[in-house]
Amino acid sequence: MASDQMTSRDKLESIALNLWWTWTPEARTLFRRLNPEVYRASDNNPRAALATAKDAVLNDPSFQDDVDAVYQRYRTYMERSPQVEDAPATAYFCMEYGLHESIPLYSGGLGVLAGDHSKAASDLGLPFTGIGLFLREGYFRQSFDADGWQEATYPVLDPAKHPVSLVSEGDGEPLTVTVPLGTHEIAVRAWKVALGHTSLYLLDTDFDANPDEYRPLTRRLYQGGDHERIRQEIVLGIGGLRMLRALDVTPDVYHANEGHCAFLMLELLRERLAAGDDLADAEAWVRDRSVFTTHTPVMAGHDHFDPDLFSEAMAGFRDEIHLSTHDLLSYGRVRPDDHEETFTMTVLGLKLSRAANGVSELNGHVARQQWEDLYPDRSLDEVPIDAITNGVHLPTWTAEPARNFFADHIHVDLTEAQAPDDWTDLADLSDETLWDLRCALRERLLNYVEEKVQEQSLPMHPDLDPEALTIGFARRFATYKRAPLIFRDRERARALFADADRPLQLLYAGKAHPADDAGKEFIRRIYDISQEEGFEGKVVFLENYDMEMGRMLTSGCDV
Repeated sequence: MASDQMTSRDKLESIALNLWWTWTPEARTLFRRLNPEVYRASDNNPRAALATAKDAVLNDPSFQDDVDAVYQRYRTYMERSPQVEDAPATAYFCMEYGLHESIPLYSGGLGVLAGDHSKAASDLGLPFTGIGLFLREGYFRQSFDADGWQEATYPVLDPAKHPVSLVSEGDGEPLTVTVPLGTHEIAVRAWKVALGHTSLYLLDTDFDANPDEYRPLTRRLYQGGDHERIRQEIVLGIGGLRMLRALDVTPDVYHANEGHCAFLMLELLRERLAAGDDLADAEAWVRDRSVFTTHTPVMAGHDHFDPDLFSEAMAGFRDEIHLSTHDLLSYGRVRPDDHEETFTMTVLGLKLSRAANGVSELNGHVARQQWEDLYPDRSLDEVPIDAITNGVHLPTWTAEPARNFFADHIHVDLTEAQAPDDWTDLADLSDETLWDLRCALRERLLNYVEEKVQEQSLPMHPDLDPEALTIGFARRFATYKRAPLIFRDRERARALFADADRPLQLLYAGKAHPADDAGKEFIRRIYDISQEEGFEGKVVFLENYDMEMGRMLTSGCDV
């Protein structure tokens, strides 16, 4: 349909179906205006707002003009040429994707990095295809009992109310592939998400073709024990590659973002052996086309599976690849002939990739220390794990007041890729001008906190100062992240918070894994501290951390 024949509703529906709106504040503003109450209650979901749009808004001529302008901007974005020539076609595998708070397919930084990578690839027009899981029940929604103990609930994501579409074959039937799990085969289908120019395919086992035992595999992120985890990772890695083949997508490079998806490399190996390569040539082919990112700085955080569990879960795949259990286990072992050693997904990723990286210079150094035994003939500095510091997708994470500030003062458009020279005019701005922006963003955050605590189950009574140094700690509550560390010397901390000449306030947010009682205890400890004299009102825990809260804290905190 030509754009001049489309109604405002048609244009809004077109925009709502592509997650371009997640990094375009003008588009989000349109959906908020349709029905502010529903938009807010649905975690800022455009399709929910559009389904309940108020006719008075849709029929308003000035609103229609705004829709026309945003739709034209969307079409211009979708029709522009790639910004990078001759880029390799990349398939990007990750267990979680942080795209937007209304689509809870993420738990933390791994997912946010994957979402930001996918969006940045769209901005550059790269040939980039994402593979993940259709996590209907996501991570979880966080609430608390009267004692400050975390509780978890799992709202179900309804595909009809979100920008996802079931991938179908030419006859309209869902496209499915089969994946061996133990001695059984299960069916896997996919839901497509459009992120600007990028396509993301989310794998799903939760449908009638599968026995009840296997349907929940893709429902929740990081749930259940090792038995469920290895089967979920078989679906992601092996099923993900088979889905790409069914879609006729033939990448030049395969990127495994963390060990969860490294089984894709064994499936690549199986393909090459089936094509007639000998084992050495097949391994070389896989390494030449695979890259691997490791994130985890503690050994316990790397997925590793008992040899018997691995043998059971991979029985069907072993029959397809025609390698022995010992040979398969060797790809995930530092010492292949140690029959007691577990199978570690990170080791698989390192052994069958041409390049590996940590996600900061320090993380790269830690990763080299973790895995130096895998390279006994090399010094620590020669362990082949590089470092690429995580970046962010600026249009997603830049607050609207800051975006407007940069446009007005130095004529930088954050919807476009930036060169370092674009920022040189910042040096000409006065300290007062920059400080005014900092203070405005801090005050915006504190207003958000005042509203947020009214909705949460964990009682908080913030007494926040718009002039005070505002520190944010928003992370997964894994114990190694040491959230309560500042309170280790309680009286020294109390003195810091009592200093009227240098006022201080601290905002916490984050979820502990539902099975991590030690992480939950950290949250409860911080809650108890927040109620103590000297900290009350100045230490605040914000419930149900999500990407919206992350954007607010990132923009508004001083540290």
